[in-house]
Amino acid sequence: MEKYDVKFKKKLGQNFLKNINVVKRIVDVSDIDDNSLVIEVGPGGAIMTRELALKAKNVLAYEIDQDLSDELFKRLDGFDNVNVLFQDFLNSDLASDVDNYSYDKLYFVSNVPYYITTPIILKLIKSGLKFNKIVMMVQKEVGDRFSTEPGSREYGSITVLLNYFYDIKKEFFVSKKEFVPEPKVDSLVISFTENEHKLPLKDFEFFEKILHDSFQYKRKNIKNNLKAYDLKIVERVLNDFDYDLTVRAEELSIEVFVSLANALYK
Repeated sequence: MEKYDVKFKKKLGQNFLKNINVVKRIVDVSDIDDNSLVIEVGPGGAIMTRELALKAKNVLAYEIDQDLSDELFKRLDGFDNVNVLFQDFLNSDLASDVDNYSYDKLYFVSNVPYYITTPIILKLIKSGLKFNKIVMMVQKEVGDRFSTEPGSREYGSITVLLNYFYDIKKEFFVSKKEFVPEPKVDSLVISFTENEHKLPLKDFEFFEKILHDSFQYKRKNIKNNLKAYDLKIVERVLNDFDYDLTVRAEELSIEVFVSLANALYK
């Protein structure tokens, strides 16, 4: 079991993996090869960074906690294919940073800080970069929400958004006992690969807004949540899918939301 000589910061969601076998399994499901560039957020104590560096051509890691620099550089001594940027990943110019490398395949592999899971994924989507695979360790409840089906309680706007862009797979369960300090929740490793059958979308940001508004009040139906839009158009689209204005957002598939966004977009 890995031991770390660091002061953990709860506000940064620092829970480091301590079991190397879990790390190796994450790297294995990532399918990275020796001509790949891998992006990692929150390398922490570098337990996964080192395993990634053994497989990939280069690893680009983003760490917001400058106090971890001594521990990271000590643990990454001898790995000349790893570059650690001490900055907030969410504020980075990702496309520009990646442009400094030559590679055949691009991956994102990370035990992400749970409180910024969704913003990280949205940044990857909006970066315009083509990832061969994204592999993340996330809170189990969040992983369930990402991969659930219409009609379930967990189904929400982020479910629709992610499943529009990606085929999502639950890879394996990870107990909270595999971390130090031990968090209150268990985790899931999930993978994202590009959805090759995306429906045409007129405007991504408008699609995102329609999703937000549709799910804004979970107990209300579409008529109430989308009352600021042209309800005649909304009703027509819903009728095409055998629904009416009394339906709730969590019952609707990705296809319905794409059709709504395209029909309502001016």
